[in-house]
Amino acid sequence: MLLSYTRGPEVPLLDLTISQALAATAARFPDREALVVCHQSARLSWAELDRETTRTARGLAGLGLRPGDRAGIWASNCLEWVLLQYGAARAGVVLVNVNPAYRSHELHYVLHKSRIRALFLHEHDARANYREILEESRRGQSLLLEHTVWLGDPSWDAMLAAGAGAGGDAAADPALAGDVANIQYTSGTTGSPKGVLLTHRNLVNNGMAISLALEATERDRICAPVPLYHCFGCVIGCMVSVVTGAALILPSAQFDTLATLEAIHRERATAIYGVPTMFIAELEHPQFGRFDFTSLRTGVMAGAPCPIEIMRRVAERMHCSEMTIAYGQTESSPVITMSRVDDPMELRVTTVGTALANTEVQIVNPDTRQPVPVGETGELCTRGYLVMQGYDEDPAATAEVIDEEGWLHTGDLAAMHPDGYFSFKGRAKDTIIRGGENIYPREIEDFLHTHPKIADVYVIGLPDAKLGETVMAWVQLKHGEQADENEIRSFCRGKIAYFKIPQYIRFVDGFPQTVTKKVQKFLMREQEIRERGLEQMAHRQTA
Repeated sequence: MLLSYTRGPEVPLLDLTISQALAATAARFPDREALVVCHQSARLSWAELDRETTRTARGLAGLGLRPGDRAGIWASNCLEWVLLQYGAARAGVVLVNVNPAYRSHELHYVLHKSRIRALFLHEHDARANYREILEESRRGQSLLLEHTVWLGDPSWDAMLAAGAGAGGDAAADPALAGDVANIQYTSGTTGSPKGVLLTHRNLVNNGMAISLALEATERDRICAPVPLYHCFGCVIGCMVSVVTGAALILPSAQFDTLATLEAIHRERATAIYGVPTMFIAELEHPQFGRFDFTSLRTGVMAGAPCPIEIMRRVAERMHCSEMTIAYGQTESSPVITMSRVDDPMELRVTTVGTALANTEVQIVNPDTRQPVPVGETGELCTRGYLVMQGYDEDPAATAEVIDEEGWLHTGDLAAMHPDGYFSFKGRAKDTIIRGGENIYPREIEDFLHTHPKIADVYVIGLPDAKLGETVMAWVQLKHGEQADENEIRSFCRGKIAYFKIPQYIRFVDGFPQTVTKKVQKFLMREQEIRERGLEQMAHRQTA
């Protein structure tokens, strides 16, 4: 019996810090364009980016930050974000990514938990007044925070100017490849967010492995409308760029559909990144047809389950014949499996690819933690350089997800094919159990995406007195289309099992989302339970 275990190709690991990787690329391609920040009209070559990184590292040292100290960045995408990522690495300072959606309670938690000594932020943007939120988070509270540096404000320039006297030591790369470079907070399924400790080795080598799958080179131009505070932006974006010399293009501070389309067109991007909802917004934009996408060849769709039909449309309509899908999570730096640019289209639209270089993957029974036979659904686990160092100051939580043999238990359901490709089945806790039948929402979502009138759809389980749970779909129709529940159910009959056909259907204009455009199914479920009067049933105890 063949068990569900595989490992990606073995290639030499890079024993480099982020700063060393940047310096090496700047030495190879000093005059090539490294970074384009469209909304700030900023363009830097690799030599210029390396030089500005050193200025930023000295600025951090000028604040009194020493190797191992922690600095936080609480901002949307901007030039300074990238400079802080590389500058902190060069100074040996640990960069803490703070979600721009955080408000006073969450911000206080992260500031206190991560022991941030300096915080970088804008005073305000269209979403919030960050100065007021920061003041509220500090009111009557004791924090280690000593320095607040406002981006787009004279205080940033003052920091750089003061750091000019810090001397060369601030640019001497005091960090080692195994040192923590970055802390990212997971949203957490239970309890408070946990700080994921990611090392230089984690991040640089994941960037290298992703670039191999993308076949990325210094000739590529990556358009990344995804947030830098998330692994998608600061690893799949920045780290792929820094290890290959590919230019990184940031279209806007937050995701803006039109700005993204314009950036692809104007900057002649060769790769486009995004989560599925971003691609759907781009495909559905009324001005989509006026842009030239012929420069594109590849890209990455990740961050959420990728509907098969959306993947097909992106490959065909956006000229991305080599479009890929990546799967992973913050705790794995983040990518575990990924399709390759030369994979047959059927594999690239129906699987999440194979194990990346230097990565082990196995599928285990969630209860026994023993490997399951090939083809069976179980929990996906990974092992290798990509596994986080652990959760910050939380050994108990770390031990829950990293076992004694070094396997990271993702909590995600998947199945391995005989050829080593993986099918993603959803979160373990996302499974709907209807009358004893295990239903994976992803499967129904993929099917409903084939309906010609549906732009996007998400499936959740609702409590049911007789069946335990039943299926509900939130459906967003394409612009100008109309449909009713009977039409959707008729489309399902005879094509999927009767118990998978949604009992409830709600037509919506959009979905509750995080700042990274991940759909929050728990909010959909809470709304339905509340509006349908199912609270008592939802809280009943089960075995």
